[in-house]
Amino acid sequence: MGFNYIASGHYASLIHPSSNELNKASVLELSKDLVKDQIYFLSHLSQAQLKRLIFPLGCIAKEEVRKLATTFDLPKKDRKDSKGICFLGKIKLSEFVARQIGEREGIILEAETGDFLGMHRGFWFDTIGQRQGIRLPGGSWYVVDKDVNNNVVFVSRNYFSIDKKRRSFRVGSLKWLSDRPPEEKWQIQCKVRHGPGIYNCNVTIEHSEDENEEVAVVQLSEDDQGQAAG
Repeated sequence: MGFNYIASGHYASLIHPSSNELNKASVLELSKDLVKDQIYFLSHLSQAQLKRLIFPLGCIAKEEVRKLATTFDLPKKDRKDSKGICFLGKIKLSEFVARQIGEREGIILEAETGDFLGMHRGFWFDTIGQRQGIRLPGGSWYVVDKDVNNNVVFVSRNYFSIDKKRRSFRVGSLKWLSDRPPEEKWQIQCKVRHGPGIYNCNVTIEHSEDENEEVAVVQLSEDDQGQAAG
């Protein structure tokens, strides 16, 4: 079956080179809707994949899409926004993780005191900053740290505290979508989680201790609360 492009409904923008510059890379850019933007996930695609893609919704906000769907009376016009991983359908994310990775019971400790508070199904079910699903008595609790070697989850009532803020971090398994950046330090913008938040930052490329991998050292322009490894 021959085709030139595949169009998908992802919220992203993709700039393809002109017909006389086909040797250049396709550039993945932010969509108009920064809340729904999905380039955070699409950055894992290769140039060979990107060159065959079109994202028609990249220049339209989600609310505009809903209005158009209502105007044309499309079947999915009243569909609720998906949360989590869209391809799972009606399967809950926790159920999917349990099937794929399994469960291993561990303890939950209060970060400030070390007091035992309860049990969890495995540290991979929880992420830094999480509040929903903790299921502990006495109000709201936040996941603030994890000991992955000992399968311990640390929680706190006080998520926003100075000692939990970070301004720098290291990133491995680097993948350049287009031209490789310069060797020296350069200024860019970055996202540390899904959502509209964008930081100004400085990035320096270093080599790992075994010299087999490049590592990006990222210095944010301001503190961030709750950076999660992964």
